Amino acid sequence: MTRAKTTPKPLTALEAPVRAPVRRASLLSAAAALVWPVQAWLVALLFAGLLLPTDGPPAWLLVVGFAVLGVVRAGLGYIAESMVQDSARGLVASLRDDVIATETARASGAGLGGAGAVGVLGSTKLDLLIPYLTRYQPARMRVMLVPPVILALSFWHAWAVGLVLLVAGPLIPVFMALVGWAAKEASAKQLVEIGSMNDLLVERFSALPDIRALGAGPWVQMGFAAKADDLRRRTMAVLAVAFMSSTVLELFSALGVALVAVFVGFSLLDVVTFGSWGAPLSPAVGMFLLLLAPDFFQPLRDLAAAWHDKAAADAVADELADWRKASPDDRLGAGVMAAPLPGAASLNMAALALPSGGRLPKIDIQPGETVALVGPSGAGKTTALRVLAGLQTLPGAQVRVAGQTLTHDNADGWRARIGWMPQAPHFLNASLRRNIDMGRPEMGDMDATLIQAALDPVLATLPQGLNTRLGETGAGLSGGEGRRVLLARAIFARPDVILADEPTADLDPETAEHISTALLTEAKRGATLVVATHDMRLAAQMDRIIRLGEDA
Repeated sequence: MTRAKTTPKPLTALEAPVRAPVRRASLLSAAAALVWPVQAWLVALLFAGLLLPTDGPPAWLLVVGFAVLGVVRAGLGYIAESMVQDSARGLVASLRDDVIATETARASGAGLGGAGAVGVLGSTKLDLLIPYLTRYQPARMRVMLVPPVILALSFWHAWAVGLVLLVAGPLIPVFMALVGWAAKEASAKQLVEIGSMNDLLVERFSALPDIRALGAGPWVQMGFAAKADDLRRRTMAVLAVAFMSSTVLELFSALGVALVAVFVGFSLLDVVTFGSWGAPLSPAVGMFLLLLAPDFFQPLRDLAAAWHDKAAADAVADELADWRKASPDDRLGAGVMAAPLPGAASLNMAALALPSGGRLPKIDIQPGETVALVGPSGAGKTTALRVLAGLQTLPGAQVRVAGQTLTHDNADGWRARIGWMPQAPHFLNASLRRNIDMGRPEMGDMDATLIQAALDPVLATLPQGLNTRLGETGAGLSGGEGRRVLLARAIFARPDVILADEPTADLDPETAEHISTALLTEAKRGATLVVATHDMRLAAQMDRIIRLGEDA
């Protein structure tokens, strides 16, 4: 029989690139902790010699040995900390670059939640992996190595001390595992709420002019207050779990150390005559056992303190895995400037089944033709435009443009010939001029573009004309003015193909007429025009109408 392959947990897969250096750093951290038993023996010999003078090593030699070992311990700890910090920060930087690159290349917006959720995932949440790698993993290695060594030394000198540690020690990991389930769930809920809070903030900032105009400020504040209170409660739930685990851990640790101290004290007073291997405990051995007992529990305490770091890292890894799954529409091409793809501006797409269950018909558009894609909402009009532009890929899609199959290699060259007019306005945080020419002023005639897009009246209202800086939401522009800017951007470089998604939607008749006239002017110039629209007045002016969402 063959054993079925198991998919690694998201966090296990996430830390794979740095697992080796983190393991080496964790081993160095454990080695530094194992220096202490030797130091403890030297301290025990020193004080035992002061109490009962013997023929043992001189005090100065014990002090020097303790100091040298302290330097070695500090050096190992420093190297381990540096290695694990570098590995953790390198991994987070790599993941952050991946998030930024993926979201930059993704043509359909955020793949998980909204822009705020993805933004906080790529910034604050990824940083939660650093404590997991720098604290939890080294603590886990110390738990695996240090307590067994101290337990063996304790049993070697006094089986009673070893028994106390053996009983008290395992109770801590068992309790930590029980608490860990609750900690992970609480952390996951808190992280989701943080993402939702950021989404809400971005949305409200975008609608701030409308909120002010409608006088809806008090209601928005009430919504924020409710969200903030929910986030506060979830944060306190995480802290409550952490405090509860720490309290119980300290109780077990204190009881264990106290029992060792009682046994050693009574043994040295000859009140207790059992627990050792025949011979009574000497002062040196008693002090040695007292010094070892706290360090038996210290790695367990460190692991418990870092347990919520693992819970948070698990939640982040799960969210990152969900984000990666939410990108079915990767665009073709690298998204860079490229030489225009040669050939006549024809577009052909075979009939295609949509993931939503609908179906796109066969599309054949000849160079210079004007075509309207019409149909009910959800029929796939926007999807068809995006597939034709190489901004979205779908399983089984067969697209030919300019006589060639559209691939990752030629998509950038194809888009160099396209004027793209999306339905939702989005702007660069730059000047109006830059938002139109996209940093390529030599590609077109700005004055002619402004006239054709009817932007001259808009310029008259802006404080610095073309040099007026727009925010990412086009602050200062109305919906119709923003749509004119998108039109100007699409036609500025005199493209061979114009793909316009609902160019006249939600516009007043005058603005809609301006945009329709400008698009038809480009068609008269010879450009191939494909418009996805509900506006049948605009569709009627096209050479042909392709209906989507209807059975053939």
